[in-house]
Amino acid sequence: MLGVLLWLAGMLGVLAFTLLPLPPALTGRDLPIPLWVIQLLGVVQSGVTLAIAVAIGTRLAPRVGLAAPAFEALVARRGPLRALGPQLLPGVAGGVLGALVLRAFAHAAPAEIDAVAASGFDPSLLVRILYGGITEELLLRWGVMTLLVWLLDLPGRALRRRRGADRTGGGAPGSIVYVLAVVASAIVFGLGHLPTVVAFGGALTRGVVLYVVLGNALFGSVAGVLFWRRGLEAAMLAHALAHVFAAWL
Repeated sequence: MLGVLLWLAGMLGVLAFTLLPLPPALTGRDLPIPLWVIQLLGVVQSGVTLAIAVAIGTRLAPRVGLAAPAFEALVARRGPLRALGPQLLPGVAGGVLGALVLRAFAHAAPAEIDAVAASGFDPSLLVRILYGGITEELLLRWGVMTLLVWLLDLPGRALRRRRGADRTGGGAPGSIVYVLAVVASAIVFGLGHLPTVVAFGGALTRGVVLYVVLGNALFGSVAGVLFWRRGLEAAMLAHALAHVFAAWL
């Protein structure tokens, strides 16, 4: 049930991203197939990718000490707001930090990035909140980061079994495992934005790659730490609020 709930939440962002920002960006182009077909394929492809990420996180997160406390409480019918409470302040703080990163990098954008803006690709604040705050966190933190923690902890689990401390090799991974997973998933998060740059007319120069990957990886690291230390919802809140606060700055 948890996986279904998370997938449905993530699909809000998928639908918003696929249906709202793409039509203006594609206006006037000679498309090989109807726009609605492109949109439908985008929804299906993104939905499948999201389902895989959600399934990975739902299966592995409890094994490596990661959680989505509010969602889990909602499924268990035991007070999601109470579970969300400890995540609110860290999430807001992460949102402020993320907004500062976004604004700082906006002022340092390479000239090639202007081609993306000129293409008409400018997702609304609502799309940024839903897709960035929910969908991307499910993909990158709940899915990718959880998987990385599990993989990086394989030697540790084997060692714990050998020492006989735990017959199953269970127990929480060491901090270094989480840190490596935070950094690696943040870099993947940054790399994942490069196809969008190319799709909307941006050139992948060395400066553009460094700008896109570094800017997104910095905030991805903040979100990763929040997921590790507080829970998935703290990362979601920080990501969503980063876009909100950045729009006000």
